[in-house]
Amino acid sequence: MDYTIFAVAIFVVAILVFGGVFLIRPRRPESGQPGAGEESAPSAGTAVAEPEEAEEAGTATAGTVTAEEPEVPPTEVETPPPSAGRMVRLRARLARSQSTFGHGLLNLLGSDKLDEDTWEEIEDTLVTADVGVTSASQIVDNLRTKVKVLGTRGPDEVRGLLREELLAQINPDLDRTVRTEPHGTRPAVIMVVGVNGTGKTTSCGKLARVVVGDGHSAVLGAADTFRAAAADQLETWGGRVGAPVVRKDEGADPASVAFDAVARASEGDDRADTVIIDTAGRLHTKTGLMDELGKVKRVVEKRCQVDEVLLVLDATTGQNGLRQARVFAEVVNVTGIVLTKLDGTAKGGIVIQVQRELGVPVKLVGLGEGPDDLAPFDPETFVDTLLE
Repeated sequence: MDYTIFAVAIFVVAILVFGGVFLIRPRRPESGQPGAGEESAPSAGTAVAEPEEAEEAGTATAGTVTAEEPEVPPTEVETPPPSAGRMVRLRARLARSQSTFGHGLLNLLGSDKLDEDTWEEIEDTLVTADVGVTSASQIVDNLRTKVKVLGTRGPDEVRGLLREELLAQINPDLDRTVRTEPHGTRPAVIMVVGVNGTGKTTSCGKLARVVVGDGHSAVLGAADTFRAAAADQLETWGGRVGAPVVRKDEGADPASVAFDAVARASEGDDRADTVIIDTAGRLHTKTGLMDELGKVKRVVEKRCQVDEVLLVLDATTGQNGLRQARVFAEVVNVTGIVLTKLDGTAKGGIVIQVQRELGVPVKLVGLGEGPDDLAPFDPETFVDTLLE
């Protein structure tokens, strides 16, 4: 009996001990009311957000997601100046590079004694200026005859004789018009050929500015598919004057690009007056390049006649440039020369020599790095600048 009472007493004490532990244990904080040390817990606050707060948070988030990014303004289309009179405006640049050539000739012709040595020095000066041996000899022979017959020795008279001879060699009567006028519903087509590094692609872009400045519209064909940079460059030039560019992936068939450019300019919303086609210039693979140029021309002519084949030459390369010109002239019917970097050489006689060698006129000259520094060639302005 005593044992029973003792066991019951122990049981009661145990219940009291365990019950006291639970009774004196601190209550857990309610959800949404973090206790000490829990103030920075982001998950607790998020889990118990009031409905109004959650709705406001959702609205703010949605507003952030749907906010529109500011639009990039389109490239501003420029209106280039007309081509007429450009060479007159740019003659100061030409004079800086050509003054040595002209002044040297005038000083020799105006010397007190025009003996055989002086005439030989005059001829050497002409040859050094890339006039060419044949042209230089012809100029000297004509000048000697006129000086002897007319007895001309005054500075103004000598200058007049030299001007007359240089103009005769350049031949101001040659047709230097670049055919950019459309033929009814058919656009004018200009192929631009030349070796890479002469400024060929840049000349295409500048020619587009000439066309637009003269009141016409243009489409550019990026048929130099071996250089992705060439097509990118045309995109930049075309975007400035609103001229669309037809291009394909690198390595695509150049003839197909040229054909598509002509087709685009012939119909639809992009109908244009003039198509300017840039071509490849990899002279180190001469045979393949020449065959390719011939193919481009033949494919284009299935759709439209090619009005111009302009050969781009670097005026600073002299005889090397002439050798390049002969290679191109053998394959495509070159109708005109674009002489770039004429402001960067003192050898202006290249104008005379390239015309004599190829039998085609210099139609355009590059007189600087600016976008509107491509000018129609004016023989009289050129010669007068030489002799200023």
